Amino acid sequence: MSEPSDPHKRAARWSNWAGDEQCLPAALRAPGSIEELAAAVEEAARMGLRIRVAGAGHSFSDIVLTDGLLLSLKRLERVLDVDRSSGLVRVQAGITIRELSRQLAGHGLALENLGDIDAQSIAGAISTATHGTGARLPNLSAQVSELTLVLADGSTLVCSPERDLETFLAARVGLGALGAVAEVTLRCVPAFTLHGVDAPAPLRDTLERFEELAVANDHFEFFVFPHADMALTRTNNRTDRQPRPRGRIAAYAKDVLLTNHAFGATCRAGRRFPSSIPHLNRLVTRLAGRSERVGPSADIFASPRLVRFTEMEYALPRERTVEAVRRVMEMIQRTGFAVPFPIEVRTVAADDAFLSTAAGRASGYVAVHMYRGMAWEPYFRAVEEIMDELGGRPHWGKRHFQTAATLRGRYPDWDRFGSVRARLDPEARFANAWTERVLGPVHPTGSTRSPAQIQSVQPADA
Repeated sequence: MSEPSDPHKRAARWSNWAGDEQCLPAALRAPGSIEELAAAVEEAARMGLRIRVAGAGHSFSDIVLTDGLLLSLKRLERVLDVDRSSGLVRVQAGITIRELSRQLAGHGLALENLGDIDAQSIAGAISTATHGTGARLPNLSAQVSELTLVLADGSTLVCSPERDLETFLAARVGLGALGAVAEVTLRCVPAFTLHGVDAPAPLRDTLERFEELAVANDHFEFFVFPHADMALTRTNNRTDRQPRPRGRIAAYAKDVLLTNHAFGATCRAGRRFPSSIPHLNRLVTRLAGRSERVGPSADIFASPRLVRFTEMEYALPRERTVEAVRRVMEMIQRTGFAVPFPIEVRTVAADDAFLSTAAGRASGYVAVHMYRGMAWEPYFRAVEEIMDELGGRPHWGKRHFQTAATLRGRYPDWDRFGSVRARLDPEARFANAWTERVLGPVHPTGSTRSPAQIQSVQPADA
């Protein structure tokens, strides 16, 4: 986007991928270099604007929204350096996971673990502790060996364990509250092939064997629709077999026609006729058959997402994961919530970033979703009550109703993160209503967020 000729002229409205979080920033900048990024931050300081940073807009919460300066990372999309011998790869912060994976493959490298959506920017993914699944594998931020921040005064700070471990452990999952991530160095691994198997299985057996399945496979997850007694399992394991790429017609039929268009049709039917949702959910589960794929890791990890939704996800001590699923399923049955989307269940290894949702503990993740245009808040609040009782930590890029007061006790290093934040951004330049609510103020300052300028909306279905 071209910059406005008048620096005080309000920029165009910004919205997230789901379309239900929007803001009207005072200015929008899309720098193409670290120098331009620093200049934009300095400009905000001169204008007295607070700053938030947007990657690809794939967060479901109001974490990015601002009436100050919104920095878009979309032009910071280059791979800067590749060292195949060490596996260290330095990239600009705005490169998407999809594009990064494509370029890594050209160098015979890959990221060791990814989620099933690859549209996020690398900075947005690590800053919110985005993860895939794998009981022995940590989230994406744990693959960072170094990152560069542009601080509130326009200076740059290289964060690494060797330079300043305390700052590095805070910055790995920084929530955009310490500065703007400009560059990231990642530890990559030699490219590898995955054998992926999607198969239905009885829900009771899947829950009873959850720990066994999580440990026995490189990557294991499952989905279960409310009112259904079958789980849809997904296992991905490394293999020495030769990749067997699907034909374009077969891929389109499975990923677009069945997984997206057909599912979207059932969601629209459920939204119009909520009483039909239990029947539709059982029908979708029955139609899901077994499928196998053998291909490059990034191709197997990622799935297209064309059906728009909003989401909440909680990280739990792994031993509480099955209990959480059972309680959510029972709650939906008891309350009669109309839920056309499945519950998604994954695992991640512990790591040491201060605000990682898996900090200090092996974790299970339970995600709930709601189709666009349907009321999500009552359902999500009921789920959150269950997660609170089980020691849950909310995914930073997804919806939740927590505050700094309710979260502080869930993170052993909460105050250490706060100390780094106060040191790097003492005037709370990288702040908004979300940081004040979820992290608390660096020091008492009033919010500049105007309800007329920032709003949540429920868009009509396309």
